[in-house]
Amino acid sequence: MKFIKINRDTWYRKEYFEHFLNQQTTFSITNEINITNLMKNLKKKDYKFYPAFIFMVTKIVNSHREFRINFNSEGTLGYWTEMCPCYTIFDKKTHLFSGIWSPCTPDFTEFHTSYEKDVEKFNGTGSLFPKTPIPENSIPISMVPWSSFTSLNLNIRNGGDSLNPIITGGKYSEVNDEIFMPVSLQIHHSVCDGYHASVFMSDLQRMADDSADWIS
Repeated sequence: MKFIKINRDTWYRKEYFEHFLNQQTTFSITNEINITNLMKNLKKKDYKFYPAFIFMVTKIVNSHREFRINFNSEGTLGYWTEMCPCYTIFDKKTHLFSGIWSPCTPDFTEFHTSYEKDVEKFNGTGSLFPKTPIPENSIPISMVPWSSFTSLNLNIRNGGDSLNPIITGGKYSEVNDEIFMPVSLQIHHSVCDGYHASVFMSDLQRMADDSADWIS
């Protein structure tokens, strides 16, 4: 994992970046993703859905540089060559959640195993971030499985230096024997536009449709 500095003076996105960074413009888009094939393929292998969702999101983020642009801890603008998922887990006893992370891996079976080990170790700790240190190159992912939604807006100000996309899944529902899940993508307009948001949603749908290819 490396951090590649962006030269703001010569960057092709310089005008857009500075304009929307100054305005602190963020926007969200929510789509219903058809996960019928995904659920069938996961059931065949007795895999859980949430780690599959995390895996797909991470895969897409790592496939497009725009989703990996951020300021590092020194305040330098650049992009990470790879991101790892930082996701929420829920404690059923206290109704509190914790944010933990797992290493990024191109193999779903390996990631699923790592996810289960991390959840078993860190769930129920009563801590917001029980697994530290959290890598700088992490992407926030969460799930709201108790409720569906047609829109969701989650903003991180943090002094204006948080450019990471934020991805949230919701409760899925069945319609005419097909399963749909709402997915919200919150992005900073300084580094991403509507085109990039559309690419994300298209890639997510394609990965769900072609899940037999990566669920071994």
